Order: sequence, then C-alpha cells, then structure tokens
Amino acid sequence: MTKGTTKRMAIMLLLAAIVFGGIYAFQQFRNKMIQQAIKGQANPPQSVSTTVAQTSIWQPSVEAVGNLRASNGTSLAAEVSGIVSAIHFDSGERVKTGQLILELNAEPLKAQLEQLRVAVRLAKQNYERDLAQLKVQAISQAAVDIDVANLKSALAQVEMQKAIIAQKSIRAPFAGQLGIRQVDLGQYLAPGTALVNLQKLDPMYLDFTVPQAQIDLVHVGESVAVQTNAFPNKVFTGTISAIESQVDISTRNLKVRASIPNPKGELLPGLFATARVKRGDDKEFITLPNSAISYNPYGSTVFIVKNEGKQADGKPKLVVEQRFVTTGLARGDQVAVLSGLNVNEVVVTSGQLKLRNGTPVFINNSVQPSNNPNPEVKDE
Repeated sequence: MTKGTTKRMAIMLLLAAIVFGGIYAFQQFRNKMIQQAIKGQANPPQSVSTTVAQTSIWQPSVEAVGNLRASNGTSLAAEVSGIVSAIHFDSGERVKTGQLILELNAEPLKAQLEQLRVAVRLAKQNYERDLAQLKVQAISQAAVDIDVANLKSALAQVEMQKAIIAQKSIRAPFAGQLGIRQVDLGQYLAPGTALVNLQKLDPMYLDFTVPQAQIDLVHVGESVAVQTNAFPNKVFTGTISAIESQVDISTRNLKVRASIPNPKGELLPGLFATARVKRGDDKEFITLPNSAISYNPYGSTVFIVKNEGKQADGKPKLVVEQRFVTTGLARGDQVAVLSGLNVNEVVVTSGQLKLRNGTPVFINNSVQPSNNPNPEVKDE
C-alpha cells in the first residue's frame, strides 16, 4: 500500500468518526432537552378549591328513608267460587271487626243443610228407639253403637255444611278502612278473586334501615320524627316499636320499625318518609363538605394544602399532602371527621382526581361545593 493511499484512508476514517460523533452528540443533546422539558411539565400547578376545617355542634342522630305500611293490611278475596248476591259496603268506608262485607249465592248449600238436618233428626230417633230396646234386651249393644256413630256422622256433616255456607260470606278480619270496590253485584267470582283492600291506618308502621355503625343510636321505645313530602310542613311523631334480630349480611344494615299514631288517616301505606332518631347530648365534631372526602376500598382520604415557603415570584409555594381520615356521621352535605384532621387545616374540596402527594396547587375558590348541613330540595 502506497503512502498516498494510507493518508487518504486515514482522512476518511477521521471524517467518518467526526460524522458519527456529531450524530451521537446530537442524540444525547436532544434526549437531555426532552427530559428537561418533560421534567419541567411533569408536575404543573393544579387549580383546586379549598375550605378550612372547622368544628360544629351536632346532636348524634340517625336519618333514614323508609316505607310506610299499615299496621294491618290485606286484600280481601273470595275463598270459594260463586255469584255475588249482596254487597254490604261502600268504597272508602270504615268497617269494624267481623262486619259483613259481601255475600255469594248460598241458596243451594242452605237447601242441602236442611236435608242434612233431617238426617240428624232421623239418626237421633233411631238412636233413642234402639236405646229403649237395649234396656229390655231386645237388641244388642252393637246396634246401639252403630246408631251413635250414625248420629255423630250426621251432626258432623251439618257442621261441615255450615262452614261451607259461612265461606260464602266475606267479613272484615279487623277494623280498618276499605279501598275501592273491585267487584259488582251479580258477578261470578273464582276462588282468590280480589274484592277490596282493607287497611288499618292507625297506627301506621314505618320500616327503615340503619347502618351497623349507627346501631347503638336506635332502641325500642325511643322517639322518632317522621316527615313525608306529602305533608312537607308537618312532622309526625312516633316511637321505635321493633328492631330486627339480625343484621342483613348483604348490606350490613339493621331493619327498624317505628309506630306512628295516625288518628286522622293522613298517612297512607306506600308513602316514602324520612325518619330522624335523636339520641344523647350535643357533641363537637370537625366537619367537612362531603365532596372533600375521597372514599376508597382501603380507606377514606383528604388532601391537605401545605405552605412550603415562597416561589421565585414571591407567591406562596403551595403543595398538597394526602392523608387518611376516619369519618363519622353525615348531616346534609357535611361529614364528621373523627380522626386524621386538625382544626384550621386547609382541605381540598374539588379537583382531587388530578392530585397526588407533593403536587403544587393554586387556590381558586370562586366556585365552592355545597356545604349545607340541612339542604332542601328546590325546583329550578
């Protein structure tokens, strides 16, 4: 290889090294700039609304929505088939226990009853005649025993026929108020056909459930304040009459029944109603809007805003800290915090989904979530 050729190859290798070195240096420079750009944009300040944790005076209470039902209620129905021969009530009428409501045609059965009574009289005559003959040893004891059996059988058939006839008369099983009549005179009724609803409206029952955390707040005999939107300006007072003997394992709730006097019949079965049970003395709780709490399977959390000095422009440097809290009773839009939070700490009330520990934030309280302990439903 000549000297000139060697020189040219060295120059080519040098140029190649310069080119590849430049490409490598450019790649490194580009990656560094991208990393710096990403790092600078990884945690930009987030806009949040906040509130200051304060204490409120609450009376421990349970509030639940339940269904009103009559203390006794049924749909009267025909036990046997037949044609309606008489109707003894008007729709909406109040009736007494045992009052006759409706009659089905029972004339053929009554005729059969007379036939059976004749058979009873005949069996009785045969018995008395044979008994007299037995005293003079004219017949055997076995003949008299047969007469006794025949007489008892005839009497049993009479009683059975009376029971069948009684099924043709439908009576009120308890005192209450009837609903709207569903049958007409002369109509044929099959067994089980509904005739009219009968409801005992005084007292009324309200069935509701309470979570297991509030079981200690409900006891038999305690007063209950009941409201329904059917009478928005009226509060009905009742008492807890019964508590279920076990907690529902699917919901972890306990069923409670309250008894409510209803002498005017204002409350009706099927209405939704709200029950409030108050118990114990007033207590002081730290409260937050419900929107400030993040409920998770592993626990409830809040974001606390911390001041970590000042930024280069002189504004406060605010960051958030996620913290576990223990929640208690709820009242309206507010939740009581039992532990994990101190008075006067600044808590994020909206914007939590974009936050994590150490995220810088700036506060915008132009719009605040509802924080009313006694909210009211209003049409808008």
